[in-house]
Amino acid sequence: MEQEHLGEQLQLRRQKLKELRAQGVEPYGLKYPVTHSTQDVLEGFSSLDGQTVSLAGRMMTRRGHGKASFAHIQDGSGRIQIYIRMDSVGEEQYALFQNLDIGDFIGLRGGVFKTRTGEITVDIGVFNLLAKALRPLPEKWHGLKDVETRYRQRYTDLMVNPEVRRVFVLRSRIIQTMREFLTGRGFLEVETPVMHTVAGGAAARPFVTHHNALNLDLYLRIATELHLKRLVVGGMEQVFELGRIFRNEGISTSHNPEFTSVEIYQANTDYEDMMELMEDMVRTVAEKVLGSSRLLYQDREIDLSLPWPRKNLLDVVRELAGVDFRQVKGDAAAREVATTHGLEPQKEASWGEILFSFFEKFCEEKLWGPVFVRDYPAAVSPLARRCDYDPDFTYRFEAFMAGKEIANAFTELTDPLDQRERFLEQAQKRAGGDEEAHMMDEDFLCALEYGMPPTGGLGVGIDRLVMILTGATSIRDVILFPTMRPKELE
Repeated sequence: MEQEHLGEQLQLRRQKLKELRAQGVEPYGLKYPVTHSTQDVLEGFSSLDGQTVSLAGRMMTRRGHGKASFAHIQDGSGRIQIYIRMDSVGEEQYALFQNLDIGDFIGLRGGVFKTRTGEITVDIGVFNLLAKALRPLPEKWHGLKDVETRYRQRYTDLMVNPEVRRVFVLRSRIIQTMREFLTGRGFLEVETPVMHTVAGGAAARPFVTHHNALNLDLYLRIATELHLKRLVVGGMEQVFELGRIFRNEGISTSHNPEFTSVEIYQANTDYEDMMELMEDMVRTVAEKVLGSSRLLYQDREIDLSLPWPRKNLLDVVRELAGVDFRQVKGDAAAREVATTHGLEPQKEASWGEILFSFFEKFCEEKLWGPVFVRDYPAAVSPLARRCDYDPDFTYRFEAFMAGKEIANAFTELTDPLDQRERFLEQAQKRAGGDEEAHMMDEDFLCALEYGMPPTGGLGVGIDRLVMILTGATSIRDVILFPTMRPKELE
């Protein structure tokens, strides 16, 4: 029945379109001279009362009272009531207005006043149809089907759900504030290639494309790290890039194959400095965009005020997973512990890899944070500098909030010989079937051989950070057009 009703609506609106054109009314107009937004009128009523304004927007409601009608139009800033009288605009214009549908765009010019009920309103003196809507606006959003439609047709979601629009306005402001913070600290924003001949900088499976003219397979970037480090080698001591990353992975409430990150590199610093930078940046963004460094996420508080706790990964695993890996000696013993805890380690999995798997499986979701977890095994950190106190560990941290990893950072590995050995180890893993292991990047090794100063690097997942700052529970709620399976494949 719903499809039949929609079909009737589509036919009726198309018939109205034909009638409008037959009457000499162009249903898709040219630009309209707008003088104010709806928000301008609402906020500036005291100075605009009795003045004439020109607005444009989508009709969202309408109710008629004989020779006079009220409606609401919505533009990018909000919604305002409009009022039209036959004796003001004439019978022809009034009849045209009465024949409009919810969803049509109109431009209007009229005087600002306040009704007896106190609602700020614009009294139409003249109006134009700017765009005829051939589909009715959605009326209900409930259940899985409607949630899927919201993601597939974000434009309808934005039309009828003001809260959705607010989230994406906040996302834009978060990114803008982050840029201002970094440039204010002397960082230079740069752009590096999206298509790579070698997929590097992260443990991830890449998307593959093909360049016809060169007859060459290329990879969509899985990180910006290795190109940004090349810039540090070249003498650009403070750089960052904010852009899209592509990883050929599954889809979940916290994963989308196409996402946004910011990677930041600064010469003559280390991961301790990156912790301070991360704390300061996130706190500043929250205060400037949301007005507070204290947030409520899923009814629990997250306090972003400094300093954030710093915890060693070994200690976190002991506290939250109940296993003290300091007492687990050797790879074989680690694999045995993993098996007894329900994990299925690879036959050649190392002690460090199993320690990290325990952390991912049993600890991450329990880290409400904000918290820095530091000093990760070298086996899972091939681009980070080894710890002076134990070469089996690296100066690496991850930042967590609400059980989600939102940042990854290193004291960067600058030793080209050690880096080559790490790449060789990764290459062996790839040869053994690990599609997420790092590829050998000879040009990056060449860059390191020219000398790279001590450097701290930080990568922040923008989408997850926006989730937490806006209260969203799914990454799809903060990405305008998330990756979706085509309907015909369902």
